[in-house]
Amino acid sequence: MRNREYIICLQNVLQLLEEGVHVVDAQGNSVIYNRSMARLEKMESREVLKKPFSEIFKHLNAENSTLIKALQSGRSTWNKEQTYLNKDGKQITTLNTTVPVMDKGEIIAAVEIARNITDLQQMTDTIIELRKEIDAPRSSREKAIKRYEFSDIFGESPEFLETLELAKRAAKTNASCIIYGETGTGKELIAQSIHYASDRAKMPFLAQNCAAVPENLLEGLLFGTSKGGFTGAIDRPGLFEQADGGTLLLDEVHTMPPNLQVKLLRVLQENYIRRVGGTKDIPVDVRIIATVNEPPEQLISEGRIRKDLYFRIAVLRIAIPPLRARRGDIVLLAEKFMDKYNEKYDRQAWMLSEGAREKLLSYDYPGNVRELENIIMSAMSLLDKGDHVIEADDLVISRRKSLPAVELYGLGEGGLSEYMARVEREMIESALLASGGNISRAADHLKIKRQTLQHKIKKYRDSSEEEL
Repeated sequence: MRNREYIICLQNVLQLLEEGVHVVDAQGNSVIYNRSMARLEKMESREVLKKPFSEIFKHLNAENSTLIKALQSGRSTWNKEQTYLNKDGKQITTLNTTVPVMDKGEIIAAVEIARNITDLQQMTDTIIELRKEIDAPRSSREKAIKRYEFSDIFGESPEFLETLELAKRAAKTNASCIIYGETGTGKELIAQSIHYASDRAKMPFLAQNCAAVPENLLEGLLFGTSKGGFTGAIDRPGLFEQADGGTLLLDEVHTMPPNLQVKLLRVLQENYIRRVGGTKDIPVDVRIIATVNEPPEQLISEGRIRKDLYFRIAVLRIAIPPLRARRGDIVLLAEKFMDKYNEKYDRQAWMLSEGAREKLLSYDYPGNVRELENIIMSAMSLLDKGDHVIEADDLVISRRKSLPAVELYGLGEGGLSEYMARVEREMIESALLASGGNISRAADHLKIKRQTLQHKIKKYRDSSEEEL
């Protein structure tokens, strides 16, 4: 293939990418500018190609352009945020990777790949603003936001009372704390109760699920940003500064990327933070309560949480037993939830029938207390106002029992292999639906190769045809 044909082929391939691609040669002239980059910056390819970069983008220079920096200094930049105005005057935020192209030790070009994260950045800004709202004086918001205290927690089983006693002792200290419990066991409820029973009760309590925010935005959300840290960055406090004097709950802390785990460890050791792009050390007084929903030993052995970070946080360790391990509390909790939804739904149910009790006690509650509440809420919402008793038929509960495994997990006659194939097929169908039928995007969602996904689609399509 001749050089010109190769370039034409490359140009066509790059047009198919969702990411923006911009390539300049050694003289700074744009030689590749794909459709995605043109859409992002609201430019026409003909306005950019074969023209000097510095003439088209006059507001950019070596200080604020990773592309010029790569061309002039030979330095690569990985996953760096840049915020700037496109041709329409709209502020956009991109995540850029820029690398120089070398030949025999000389820079012959620079390549920039840009991913549009404007919506994600706006989401982060919204979260920050909501946090400010939460941190407003208590009198202006106490009606709108529920505060949980130990008086809101119910349970009489010895296993749970032991957990509760440990949490109450934790409230008397300022030591960092880690709470382990399965999904739905009430980890945040315990965390809030510790805070509001401590000497920090009048200061902010902020909570952040580390798995709910994209990795590239979590650092700025936690530690804030400094003006000049990246193009368009503003001085903005993060959650650590907003929670100063109070408590910061880091939910699912094990999902935090390794580089942020290192930074968190440093904050815990030295009691100061540095904003993203900043040079100033800012002292903070924040108590950390972290939660995990998998056994900590397993997380450490799999490398999902740093051992040094875990032991720095886990000065106090609280394990919340699952509901199936505290069956003596099932009816008690169900009755408390009845009281709650009597008031909310204007009902007058005051007891569970014997059949309803047996049905509740025979279930294993994989979703724990949260699932039990949903079961009672559903039953209460469908009761007539004159009904005073919840019957067994009013309770919508899965058929899963304690034994055997096939019945517990709903495996069916085909056993585990058939069950796993069904789950895989449903996940593939959901990914294709979410991506609008785009196989590349669906494969990205599923974290598998495109060819692998195509093979699986063909396999399930062929099996469907055989069934027909």
